[in-house]
Amino acid sequence: MFNFNDQNFINTNTYKNFILDNPSSANLNIRTSAASSAIPISGVRIIVSKMIDGNKIIFYDDITDESGMINNIKLPTPSINKDDLEIPNGTLYDIEAIYEKDNIDRLYKVLMYPDICVVQNINIVPTMDVISYGS
Repeated sequence: MFNFNDQNFINTNTYKNFILDNPSSANLNIRTSAASSAIPISGVRIIVSKMIDGNKIIFYDDITDESGMINNIKLPTPSINKDDLEIPNGTLYDIEAIYEKDNIDRLYKVLMYPDICVVQNINIVPTMDVISYGS
């Protein structure tokens, strides 16, 4: 496992080949919530990674804020050929959402395209204590 910005990884051929194939970038926004997006969930650990040449490469690892958001995660993508009218190539990333408070660990896949901002919604269903109303 490597961090994408780790100098030891940057000096590898794996990194150099990946960047040659993915010279452009896109932004990923994460939104964690409950109750059909009505309640933001803070404290969710988000790990964005990709398997490259048999190694798990971590591109991002942080916790959602009080709004349940993480904005502007910049991820490498292939360049776009503006003369090509077909759907551009994208790069597939894994998003792991970990909410330790309720022992939730989910994996999502997101396909990133050059110069596009993708919003990944993550629905967390926290456990709730049963409330008793009268006898």
